[in-house]
Amino acid sequence: MNELLIIADSIVLAERQFWLSSLGEERRLSGHTLDAYERDTRQFLTFLTGHLGGPTTIKDIQTLRPADLRAFLAARRKAGSGARSLGRNLAGLRSFLRFLERKGLVNAAGAAAIRSPKQPKSLPKPLSDGQALTVVNDGSQLHDEPWISARDAAVLTLLYGCGLRISEALALTPEDLRSGASALRIIGKGNKTRLVPLLPAVVEAVEKYRALCPYHLEPAEPLFRGARGGKLQPAIIQRAMQGLRSAFGLPETATPHALRHSFATHLLAGGGDLRTIQELLGHASLSTTQIYTGVDSSRLLEVYDKAHPRA
Repeated sequence: MNELLIIADSIVLAERQFWLSSLGEERRLSGHTLDAYERDTRQFLTFLTGHLGGPTTIKDIQTLRPADLRAFLAARRKAGSGARSLGRNLAGLRSFLRFLERKGLVNAAGAAAIRSPKQPKSLPKPLSDGQALTVVNDGSQLHDEPWISARDAAVLTLLYGCGLRISEALALTPEDLRSGASALRIIGKGNKTRLVPLLPAVVEAVEKYRALCPYHLEPAEPLFRGARGGKLQPAIIQRAMQGLRSAFGLPETATPHALRHSFATHLLAGGGDLRTIQELLGHASLSTTQIYTGVDSSRLLEVYDKAHPRA
Protein backbone atom coordinates (compact mmCIF):
# COMPACT_ATOMS: atom_id res chain seq x y z
CA MET A 1 0.00 0.00 0.00
CA ASN A 2 2.88 2.39 0.79
CA GLU A 3 4.16 2.00 -2.77
CA LEU A 4 0.66 2.69 -4.12
CA LEU A 5 0.44 5.91 -2.10
CA ILE A 6 2.99 7.31 -4.52
CA ILE A 7 0.40 7.15 -7.34
CA ALA A 8 -2.84 7.94 -5.46
CA ASP A 9 -4.08 9.19 -2.10
CA SER A 10 -5.59 6.89 0.51
CA ILE A 11 -9.22 7.68 -0.45
CA VAL A 12 -8.72 6.68 -4.09
CA LEU A 13 -6.83 3.53 -3.10
CA ALA A 14 -9.50 2.52 -0.57
CA GLU A 15 -12.31 2.99 -3.13
CA ARG A 16 -10.32 1.05 -5.67
CA GLN A 17 -9.93 -1.83 -3.24
CA PHE A 18 -13.67 -1.78 -2.45
CA TRP A 19 -14.38 -1.91 -6.19
CA LEU A 20 -12.05 -4.86 -6.78
CA SER A 21 -13.55 -6.72 -3.82
CA SER A 22 -17.09 -6.14 -5.10
CA LEU A 23 -16.12 -7.52 -8.52
CA GLY A 24 -14.90 -10.72 -6.91
CA GLU A 25 -17.62 -11.19 -4.30
CA GLU A 26 -20.76 -9.85 -6.02
CA ARG A 27 -20.06 -10.31 -9.72
CA ARG A 28 -17.81 -13.32 -9.16
CA LEU A 29 -15.33 -12.36 -11.87
CA SER A 30 -12.44 -14.77 -12.37
CA GLY A 31 -9.13 -14.25 -10.64
CA HIS A 32 -7.53 -13.68 -14.05
CA THR A 33 -9.95 -10.82 -14.81
CA LEU A 34 -9.49 -9.29 -11.36
CA ASP A 35 -5.71 -9.36 -11.79
CA ALA A 36 -6.08 -7.65 -15.16
CA TYR A 37 -8.37 -4.92 -13.74
CA GLU A 38 -6.01 -4.36 -10.80
CA ARG A 39 -3.11 -3.96 -13.18
CA ASP A 40 -5.05 -1.74 -15.59
CA THR A 41 -6.15 0.71 -12.88
CA ARG A 42 -2.69 0.73 -11.31
CA GLN A 43 -1.21 1.64 -14.69
CA PHE A 44 -3.84 4.36 -15.09
CA LEU A 45 -3.13 5.89 -11.70
CA THR A 46 0.61 5.73 -12.41
CA PHE A 47 0.00 7.52 -15.71
CA LEU A 48 -2.11 10.21 -14.03
CA THR A 49 0.61 10.81 -11.44
CA GLY A 50 3.03 11.76 -14.18
CA HIS A 51 0.34 13.43 -16.30
CA LEU A 52 -0.94 15.66 -13.48
CA GLY A 53 2.27 16.06 -11.48
CA GLY A 54 1.36 14.32 -8.22
CA PRO A 55 -0.52 11.44 -6.56
CA THR A 56 -4.06 11.11 -7.95
CA THR A 57 -6.91 12.39 -5.78
CA ILE A 58 -10.68 12.04 -6.02
CA LYS A 59 -10.79 15.63 -7.22
CA ASP A 60 -8.41 14.73 -10.06
CA ILE A 61 -10.72 11.89 -11.09
CA GLN A 62 -13.76 14.20 -10.80
CA THR A 63 -12.20 16.59 -13.32
CA LEU A 64 -10.96 13.97 -15.76
CA ARG A 65 -11.48 14.93 -19.39
CA PRO A 66 -11.85 12.58 -22.37
CA ALA A 67 -8.49 13.98 -23.52
CA ASP A 68 -6.85 12.58 -20.37
CA LEU A 69 -8.23 9.12 -21.06
CA ARG A 70 -7.16 9.30 -24.69
CA ALA A 71 -3.67 10.32 -23.57
CA PHE A 72 -3.53 7.26 -21.30
CA LEU A 73 -4.60 4.93 -24.13
CA ALA A 74 -2.05 6.56 -26.44
CA ALA A 75 0.68 5.98 -23.84
CA ARG A 76 -0.32 2.32 -23.50
CA ARG A 77 -0.32 1.90 -27.27
CA LYS A 78 3.15 3.47 -27.44
CA ALA A 79 4.28 0.96 -24.80
CA GLY A 80 3.21 -1.86 -27.11
CA SER A 81 -0.38 -2.66 -26.08
CA GLY A 82 -2.61 -3.94 -28.87
CA ALA A 83 -6.24 -3.16 -29.55
CA ARG A 84 -7.53 -6.01 -27.36
CA SER A 85 -5.45 -4.91 -24.37
CA LEU A 86 -6.50 -1.28 -24.87
CA GLY A 87 -10.14 -2.33 -25.01
CA ARG A 88 -9.76 -4.18 -21.72
CA ASN A 89 -7.93 -1.17 -20.21
CA LEU A 90 -10.87 1.05 -21.10
CA ALA A 91 -13.46 -1.47 -19.90
CA GLY A 92 -11.74 -1.70 -16.51
CA LEU A 93 -11.54 2.08 -16.15
CA ARG A 94 -15.20 2.51 -17.08
CA SER A 95 -16.18 -0.07 -14.49
CA PHE A 96 -14.13 1.67 -11.79
CA LEU A 97 -15.49 5.12 -12.69
CA ARG A 98 -19.09 3.85 -12.73
CA PHE A 99 -18.49 2.39 -9.26
CA LEU A 100 -17.30 5.79 -8.04
CA GLU A 101 -20.24 7.49 -9.78
CA ARG A 102 -22.78 5.24 -8.01
CA LYS A 103 -21.25 6.41 -4.73
CA GLY A 104 -21.67 10.03 -5.82
CA LEU A 105 -17.94 10.68 -5.96
CA VAL A 106 -17.38 11.37 -9.68
CA ASN A 107 -19.12 11.74 -13.03
CA ALA A 108 -18.26 8.89 -15.42
CA ALA A 109 -19.63 10.57 -18.56
CA GLY A 110 -16.13 11.32 -19.87
CA ALA A 111 -15.18 7.65 -19.99
CA ALA A 112 -18.47 6.73 -21.66
CA ALA A 113 -17.73 9.25 -24.42
CA ILE A 114 -14.50 7.47 -25.40
CA ARG A 115 -14.88 5.02 -28.27
CA SER A 116 -13.31 1.63 -27.69
CA PRO A 117 -10.35 0.83 -29.94
CA LYS A 118 -11.41 -1.01 -33.07
CA GLN A 119 -10.74 -4.69 -32.56
CA PRO A 120 -8.95 -6.59 -35.33
CA LYS A 121 -11.01 -9.30 -36.99
CA SER A 122 -9.59 -12.68 -36.15
CA LEU A 123 -9.25 -14.91 -39.19
CA PRO A 124 -10.93 -18.32 -39.17
CA LYS A 125 -8.48 -21.16 -38.59
CA PRO A 126 -9.27 -23.98 -41.03
CA LEU A 127 -7.69 -27.40 -41.07
CA SER A 128 -5.39 -28.39 -43.90
CA ASP A 129 -6.80 -30.67 -46.60
CA GLY A 130 -5.05 -33.67 -45.07
CA GLN A 131 -6.17 -32.89 -41.53
CA ALA A 132 -9.79 -32.46 -42.61
CA LEU A 133 -9.78 -35.77 -44.50
CA THR A 134 -8.28 -37.53 -41.46
CA VAL A 135 -10.98 -36.12 -39.16
CA VAL A 136 -13.91 -37.22 -41.36
CA ASN A 137 -12.50 -40.68 -42.07
CA ASP A 138 -14.60 -43.45 -40.54
CA GLY A 139 -11.42 -45.36 -39.68
CA SER A 140 -10.10 -42.42 -37.64
CA GLN A 141 -12.98 -42.43 -35.17
CA LEU A 142 -12.07 -43.58 -31.69
CA HIS A 143 -15.27 -45.19 -30.35
CA ASP A 144 -15.46 -48.95 -29.77
CA GLU A 145 -19.05 -49.15 -31.05
CA PRO A 146 -18.95 -49.31 -34.88
CA TRP A 147 -22.29 -47.52 -35.27
CA ILE A 148 -21.15 -44.62 -33.06
CA SER A 149 -17.90 -44.30 -35.01
CA ALA A 150 -19.95 -44.25 -38.23
CA ARG A 151 -22.29 -41.64 -36.71
CA ASP A 152 -19.46 -39.33 -35.69
CA ALA A 153 -17.83 -39.69 -39.11
CA ALA A 154 -21.15 -38.89 -40.82
CA VAL A 155 -21.70 -35.74 -38.76
CA LEU A 156 -18.15 -34.49 -39.31
CA THR A 157 -18.42 -35.27 -43.03
CA LEU A 158 -21.55 -33.13 -43.22
CA LEU A 159 -19.73 -30.23 -41.56
CA TYR A 160 -16.80 -30.45 -43.96
CA GLY A 161 -18.58 -31.68 -47.09
CA CYS A 162 -21.55 -29.31 -46.89
CA GLY A 163 -20.25 -26.45 -44.74
CA LEU A 164 -22.97 -26.96 -42.12
CA ARG A 165 -23.03 -25.58 -38.62
CA ILE A 166 -23.15 -28.36 -36.04
CA SER A 167 -26.68 -27.32 -35.01
CA GLU A 168 -27.79 -27.60 -38.65
CA ALA A 169 -26.31 -31.09 -39.04
CA LEU A 170 -27.91 -32.36 -35.83
CA ALA A 171 -31.31 -30.93 -36.82
CA LEU A 172 -31.45 -33.10 -39.95
CA THR A 173 -34.06 -35.85 -40.26
CA PRO A 174 -34.02 -39.00 -42.42
CA GLU A 175 -36.55 -37.24 -44.65
CA ASP A 176 -34.02 -34.45 -45.32
CA LEU A 177 -31.55 -37.05 -46.57
CA ARG A 178 -33.94 -39.35 -48.40
CA SER A 179 -32.55 -41.78 -50.97
CA GLY A 180 -31.57 -40.18 -54.27
CA ALA A 181 -31.45 -36.61 -52.95
CA SER A 182 -28.81 -34.49 -54.66
CA ALA A 183 -29.02 -31.49 -52.34
CA LEU A 184 -29.87 -30.59 -48.78
CA ARG A 185 -32.38 -27.90 -47.89
CA ILE A 186 -30.99 -26.22 -44.78
CA ILE A 187 -32.79 -23.71 -42.58
CA GLY A 188 -30.03 -21.67 -40.98
CA LYS A 189 -29.74 -18.53 -38.90
CA GLY A 190 -32.65 -16.12 -39.21
CA ASN A 191 -34.74 -18.92 -40.77
CA LYS A 192 -32.85 -18.36 -44.01
CA THR A 193 -33.18 -21.37 -46.32
CA ARG A 194 -30.38 -22.51 -48.59
CA LEU A 195 -29.65 -25.46 -50.85
CA VAL A 196 -26.35 -27.31 -50.43
CA PRO A 197 -25.22 -29.98 -52.93
CA LEU A 198 -24.71 -33.46 -51.52
CA LEU A 199 -21.34 -34.96 -52.39
CA PRO A 200 -21.19 -38.75 -52.90
CA ALA A 201 -18.79 -39.01 -49.93
CA VAL A 202 -21.40 -37.33 -47.70
CA VAL A 203 -24.17 -39.65 -48.89
CA GLU A 204 -21.92 -42.68 -48.37
CA ALA A 205 -21.00 -41.65 -44.81
CA VAL A 206 -24.64 -41.04 -43.84
CA GLU A 207 -25.83 -44.30 -45.41
CA LYS A 208 -23.18 -46.27 -43.52
CA TYR A 209 -24.37 -44.74 -40.26
CA ARG A 210 -28.02 -45.46 -41.06
CA ALA A 211 -27.23 -49.09 -41.87
CA LEU A 212 -25.45 -49.58 -38.53
CA CYS A 213 -27.69 -47.46 -36.27
CA PRO A 214 -29.55 -49.78 -33.84
CA TYR A 215 -32.51 -47.41 -33.49
CA HIS A 216 -35.53 -47.07 -35.77
CA LEU A 217 -35.28 -43.73 -37.54
CA GLU A 218 -38.70 -42.21 -38.25
CA PRO A 219 -38.72 -39.88 -41.29
CA ALA A 220 -39.48 -36.71 -39.31
CA GLU A 221 -37.42 -37.50 -36.19
CA PRO A 222 -33.74 -36.62 -35.58
CA LEU A 223 -31.41 -38.56 -37.85
CA PHE A 224 -28.47 -38.60 -35.46
CA ARG A 225 -28.96 -40.38 -32.14
CA GLY A 226 -27.06 -40.54 -28.89
CA ALA A 227 -25.95 -43.84 -27.34
CA ARG A 228 -29.34 -44.24 -25.60
CA GLY A 229 -31.44 -43.30 -28.61
CA GLY A 230 -32.17 -39.64 -27.85
CA LYS A 231 -31.26 -36.73 -30.08
CA LEU A 232 -27.50 -36.37 -30.42
CA GLN A 233 -26.13 -33.35 -28.53
CA PRO A 234 -23.41 -31.03 -29.88
CA ALA A 235 -21.21 -31.67 -26.81
CA ILE A 236 -20.82 -35.32 -27.86
CA ILE A 237 -19.37 -34.33 -31.24
CA GLN A 238 -17.19 -31.68 -29.61
CA ARG A 239 -15.77 -34.33 -27.26
CA ALA A 240 -15.21 -36.68 -30.19
CA MET A 241 -13.28 -33.92 -31.97
CA GLN A 242 -11.24 -33.32 -28.82
CA GLY A 243 -10.24 -36.98 -28.87
CA LEU A 244 -9.21 -36.71 -32.52
CA ARG A 245 -7.06 -33.67 -31.71
CA SER A 246 -5.15 -35.69 -29.12
CA ALA A 247 -4.90 -38.83 -31.24
CA PHE A 248 -3.65 -37.13 -34.40
CA GLY A 249 -1.75 -34.16 -32.96
CA LEU A 250 -4.15 -31.57 -34.37
CA PRO A 251 -4.10 -27.94 -33.16
CA GLU A 252 -6.48 -26.69 -30.45
CA THR A 253 -8.29 -24.75 -33.18
CA ALA A 254 -9.45 -28.04 -34.74
CA THR A 255 -13.09 -27.90 -33.62
CA PRO A 256 -16.29 -29.02 -35.34
CA HIS A 257 -16.86 -25.43 -36.49
CA ALA A 258 -13.34 -25.36 -38.00
CA LEU A 259 -14.60 -27.93 -40.52
CA ARG A 260 -17.11 -25.35 -41.79
CA HIS A 261 -14.25 -22.86 -42.09
CA SER A 262 -12.25 -25.54 -43.92
CA PHE A 263 -15.13 -26.12 -46.35
CA ALA A 264 -15.17 -22.43 -47.31
CA THR A 265 -11.40 -21.95 -47.40
CA HIS A 266 -10.74 -25.05 -49.50
CA LEU A 267 -13.49 -24.10 -51.95
CA LEU A 268 -11.98 -20.63 -52.32
CA ALA A 269 -8.48 -22.05 -52.79
CA GLY A 270 -9.87 -24.36 -55.47
CA GLY A 271 -11.29 -21.47 -57.48
CA GLY A 272 -14.76 -21.08 -55.96
CA ASP A 273 -16.22 -17.58 -56.18
CA LEU A 274 -17.28 -15.64 -53.11
CA ARG A 275 -20.94 -15.28 -54.09
CA THR A 276 -21.37 -19.02 -54.44
CA ILE A 277 -19.58 -19.69 -51.16
CA GLN A 278 -21.77 -17.05 -49.50
CA GLU A 279 -24.89 -18.92 -50.64
CA LEU A 280 -23.53 -22.30 -49.57
CA LEU A 281 -22.69 -21.01 -46.09
CA GLY A 282 -25.94 -19.08 -45.70
CA HIS A 283 -24.25 -15.76 -44.93
CA ALA A 284 -26.61 -12.81 -45.09
CA SER A 285 -23.81 -10.46 -46.14
CA LEU A 286 -20.94 -10.96 -48.57
CA SER A 287 -18.67 -9.06 -46.17
CA THR A 288 -18.96 -12.00 -43.74
CA THR A 289 -17.76 -14.40 -46.43
CA GLN A 290 -14.92 -12.12 -47.52
CA ILE A 291 -12.99 -12.94 -44.35
CA TYR A 292 -11.99 -16.22 -46.04
CA THR A 293 -10.02 -14.27 -48.64
CA GLY A 294 -7.72 -13.23 -45.80
CA VAL A 295 -7.23 -16.86 -44.80
CA ASP A 296 -6.40 -17.86 -48.34
CA SER A 297 -3.97 -14.94 -48.76
CA SER A 298 -2.23 -15.96 -45.53
CA ARG A 299 -1.75 -19.49 -46.84
CA LEU A 300 -0.43 -18.21 -50.17
CA LEU A 301 2.10 -15.98 -48.39
CA GLU A 302 3.18 -18.87 -46.18
CA VAL A 303 3.79 -21.06 -49.23
CA TYR A 304 5.63 -18.17 -50.94
CA ASP A 305 7.90 -17.62 -47.93
CA LYS A 306 8.78 -21.31 -47.74
CA ALA A 307 9.18 -22.02 -51.47
CA HIS A 308 10.46 -18.88 -53.21
CA PRO A 309 14.25 -18.90 -53.56
CA ARG A 310 14.48 -15.18 -52.83
CA ALA A 311 12.03 -15.18 -49.89
